[in-house]
Amino acid sequence: MVKKFSFGKPYNTEAVVQSVEASKGPLPFGSAVKKDGGLCWKYSLSKDDKIFGLGETMRGIDKRGFVYKSFNTDQPNQNECVQSLYGSHNFFIVSGKKTFGLFVDYPGLAEFDLGFSNSGELRVLTERADADLYFITPKKNVGALKEIVREFRALTGKSYVPPKWAFGFCQSRWGYASKEDIEKVWKSYRKLGFPLDSICMDIDYMQNYKDFTVDKKKFPAFKDFAAELKKDGVRLVPIIDAGVKKQKGYSVYEEMLEKNFECKKKNGKSFEAGVWPGDSVFADFLNPAARRWFGLKYKALLDLGIEGFWNDMNEPALFYTRENLKKTFQRLEKFKTKALDVTGLFEFMETANSVCNNKDDYKSFYHKVNKDAAGAFATTKPDKNKDVLVRHHDVHNLFGFNMTRGAMEAFDELQKGKRPLLYSRSSYIGAHRYGGVWTGDNHAYWQDILLSLQQIVSLNICGFLYCGSDIGGFNCDTSRDLLLRWTAFALFTPLFRNHTALGTREQEYYQFENPAAFKSMVELRYALIPYLYSEFLKAAQNDGLFARALAFDFEDDRRAAAVHDQMLVGNEIMVAPVYVQNAIGRNVYLPEKMTMVEWKDGKVASQRQLSKGDHFIEVPLESVVFFVRDKKKVPLAKAAPCVDKIDWKKINFVGDPKAAYELIDRE
Repeated sequence: MVKKFSFGKPYNTEAVVQSVEASKGPLPFGSAVKKDGGLCWKYSLSKDDKIFGLGETMRGIDKRGFVYKSFNTDQPNQNECVQSLYGSHNFFIVSGKKTFGLFVDYPGLAEFDLGFSNSGELRVLTERADADLYFITPKKNVGALKEIVREFRALTGKSYVPPKWAFGFCQSRWGYASKEDIEKVWKSYRKLGFPLDSICMDIDYMQNYKDFTVDKKKFPAFKDFAAELKKDGVRLVPIIDAGVKKQKGYSVYEEMLEKNFECKKKNGKSFEAGVWPGDSVFADFLNPAARRWFGLKYKALLDLGIEGFWNDMNEPALFYTRENLKKTFQRLEKFKTKALDVTGLFEFMETANSVCNNKDDYKSFYHKVNKDAAGAFATTKPDKNKDVLVRHHDVHNLFGFNMTRGAMEAFDELQKGKRPLLYSRSSYIGAHRYGGVWTGDNHAYWQDILLSLQQIVSLNICGFLYCGSDIGGFNCDTSRDLLLRWTAFALFTPLFRNHTALGTREQEYYQFENPAAFKSMVELRYALIPYLYSEFLKAAQNDGLFARALAFDFEDDRRAAAVHDQMLVGNEIMVAPVYVQNAIGRNVYLPEKMTMVEWKDGKVASQRQLSKGDHFIEVPLESVVFFVRDKKKVPLAKAAPCVDKIDWKKINFVGDPKAAYELIDRE
């Protein structure tokens, strides 16, 4: 059951697709009051209550005990102190004495204090007192967590389903700067017999970092090159950034200004900020006309044979504004002659770092929206078209969502019936209808394997089924053993992409000794694609979870609810990755009898049944170990060079041979 409570005059984020009349009277859980100009909702937690959800956040699967802030942030340092990441996913489930879900539909800065300030209190505070609260209660206790998720997804819409090839292996790197670089990756993998379905192109492919352009010197005859790759089953997947280069003669920039589709300052001038191309302007994605205009620009690359994209820098990330840069230089003047003691040094560093993603810059520009959507967020009176301005800071979390939305709506218009690949760095609830996400600039840290698992579980709760992390880590140099362990986990996630940053160690699998060990893992991925795709479709169609915590299937098992480093994948598989350097294995908790499967050297090496309970499982570095649940079986195909060549009719199974399995190969 869903109950909506409206406070003030909320902004219509369009996260919700189901019409729900606002309720009157007391809230079903907790209480809400105005505080410091905002809305404060409080709830008393019982000792054993757990809190699941909030999508892309730090720390464990159970979020209790920390404070999180929803304000989409370009955050390349993902450590346990971080309160905000690239997405804002304001939905969580309280599981315990009372079990319910709460979606706080609010587009700006919101704080979720989950027993941090007071261990027995859950508190949500929005910056303004204009928000919609949706409470979701299950009809019965059995299966309550899954039911709440289904109700939430019915409220916010079906999850995006990518094309089948998007479940294949993707190689990426910031630094593939020419056709020759891409060609080397493609041919090196093919020479070693690796399956491969796509290669990502970072900002290097563009002409001077201009969206919807291709550098013809670096990538001559690009359309022919894309066609040549596709003939071999490999797609090119280019990046699109939110910032549009300010340059006379650049048609996208000039047309944006001509149509008044850019974000503007209060005085009506274009808002400009520095990103990869230098001084740039930003499409007003909250304006439906501007959103559609930008989305249709993808046609330039669709016409060259491109079938997938990744949207980046769309929090939006701002390296600087000229105004703030000038102020910063003025503030830095005093440090030229000042002796820097410890206090002075910290002040100097804070001043210099304040240029990037400055909160004042987010408060300096505006969006044009219809007055009926704006609610109390309008800063001007309606014009003749009933449009008003809203300050970006107040609706900040909707920017990346609407960039993704604009692209997918344009694809539907341009390519009716064809599903493209699309995933984004920044998002809000509702963006899950239009594309997937990846978890941004992680590190080549062992702990980031565990972080990836925890984020994927939490993102699934919020509807983002197609998701994954940068395998091996985006920042820092990876090591062979870290990359092996990470791949052994990531091959079970929908987005399976090896990606790293410019200046880091080259981490394509063929760069390491004994690449056959990596090849074996990628072959397992392809053997599992019929299963992964089937389970993904079932979750998407039935508003379910593709990846989830053990607590969602074993609600009465106290031990299962406390497991933060294992994950159920589909209805049949459980995975328990090794995420400690030099470990020979790990402790695994089995909430029921399961079959342990070891994959090595491109084939199933062993299967054995294990009893319910705790087990220490040895996991050789070059093996993959996963678990098939009791009375279930998992289909395995023969690995193929690309997804399109997998034979779905020739399937073997692991697990219980007497079990039934429903294989789905299309929507």
